[in-house]
Amino acid sequence: MSGTVYVVRHAKAGSRSNWAGPDSTRPLTPAGVRQADAIATMLANQPVARIVSSPFLRCRQTVEPLATKVGIPVEADDSLAEGSSLHGIRNLLVSAGPERIVICSHGDVIGGLIQQVQSEGARLDHTRRLEKGSVWALEVRNGRVHRGRYHLPL
Repeated sequence: MSGTVYVVRHAKAGSRSNWAGPDSTRPLTPAGVRQADAIATMLANQPVARIVSSPFLRCRQTVEPLATKVGIPVEADDSLAEGSSLHGIRNLLVSAGPERIVICSHGDVIGGLIQQVQSEGARLDHTRRLEKGSVWALEVRNGRVHRGRYHLPL
């Protein structure tokens, strides 16, 4: 079994230091909303079967425009939250079949994943890139990432 998993780092959000509420409720900035729309445009023509997101507002807001375009709901998954172990995101990769999955998470989780799959031999076109609003297209075969292409934020 092989498939593509699109791993999205949430788009630009407001500053942590200027946000008075819980960090999990910090929203996207206007620039982040534009990035989320660009991600939706980029991925809307792909045969996306699932969209799974950290429950943090900024992640959900990043993939909601895509969910609207393709007509499927965003599934919130606590295992993708900031500070989570790699276990949840790895399970999603392992479960990837021929249908495409979009995952939205945070820099620490995605950075750890990219580092791990590179150490397992995946061919990645960039290894140090992880800007907000960026997308990794990971080719998965039999539960392992074989190749990754990095797409800069739009």
